[in-house]
Amino acid sequence: MKKVLVLGIVCITILMIFVFMFGTQANAANTLDQTESQTITNLVQLKENQAKTLEEYQQKYGSEAYGLTAYILHLVQIYSIPFCFLAIVISIIYKVVLGARNLENAEKGLGMIVAIVTLTIICQVLPLVFALVIKLGRN
Repeated sequence: MKKVLVLGIVCITILMIFVFMFGTQANAANTLDQTESQTITNLVQLKENQAKTLEEYQQKYGSEAYGLTAYILHLVQIYSIPFCFLAIVISIIYKVVLGARNLENAEKGLGMIVAIVTLTIICQVLPLVFALVIKLGRN
């Protein structure tokens, strides 16, 4: 029963990660040419939005290097969340499913959970710490 429950949670988590990262746009009525032109338009818009966001960070921090660093930290902050969930699910599999037969795997799973949560907290707090250091260090 535990294995089925954990397997179901893993499948749901992986599905949610793909939906979160890639979105769902299923439109079967479009022809291939319309889809390609729409994809190209979306890619161009995405590139322009990313360039605009990078310029905003550079203006906000007053330096090209600081702006780029803040932009990269922001991206790390956003994309660390889905990977964290996936890694925690894998750790839970080690702890619950594989740890039921071998205590060493249960300890390994618990250690992985602690490490992943710590890494996620660091990824979430690092942009704030960077902003505080830059803003308070310049004055």
